[in-house]
Amino acid sequence: MVKTLLICFFAYLAGSVNFAIIFFKLTGKGDPRLSFSGNAGTTNVYRQAGIVWATVVFLLDIGRAIIIAFLAICFLKEPLFPWAGFFLVLGNSFPCFHGFHGGKGVANYLGFTILVAPWAAIISAGIWLVVYGIVRITFIASFFMVFILAGGQAANLNWQFSAVLGALATFLLILFNHRKNIINYRETMGKSSE
Repeated sequence: MVKTLLICFFAYLAGSVNFAIIFFKLTGKGDPRLSFSGNAGTTNVYRQAGIVWATVVFLLDIGRAIIIAFLAICFLKEPLFPWAGFFLVLGNSFPCFHGFHGGKGVANYLGFTILVAPWAAIISAGIWLVVYGIVRITFIASFFMVFILAGGQAANLNWQFSAVLGALATFLLILFNHRKNIINYRETMGKSSE
């Protein structure tokens, strides 16, 4: 139990290191949370700093998540793997080092799943590209991706109860993180149908 708590706590702290915020501070660009979506994630970095820096932030998020997944695989029982991912995403979403206002956790969840359920990570990335190509809305494509990531983790861990709960909790957390996107989208759709 102590080992599980330590891994989850470390995952939260690791997730709390927001590379987008750090990059913007180091380059004198201010705070990425003050423009566009108000989010400190890859998409907002792309909007404000371009594809190169968005790619750097994305790869850092993925790399950090792979390290957390590796630790989970080494030190936790299989049904608890998804909970390390949950706390990683929780830290990214509500970072203790950045005023509890961070990103949405999608890139971190993708990186974490690369080791836990590699086939789900590959399929989800392909689905993201297809859905985004059709609807051209990032967060909707991300919902499809995250659903496949969560389902893939649960399936790879033989639908064990704790694994399903951890995957479901992470999926719901990422949906919650997109609540403003959902509200804005519904308002936009409502106006366009008038």
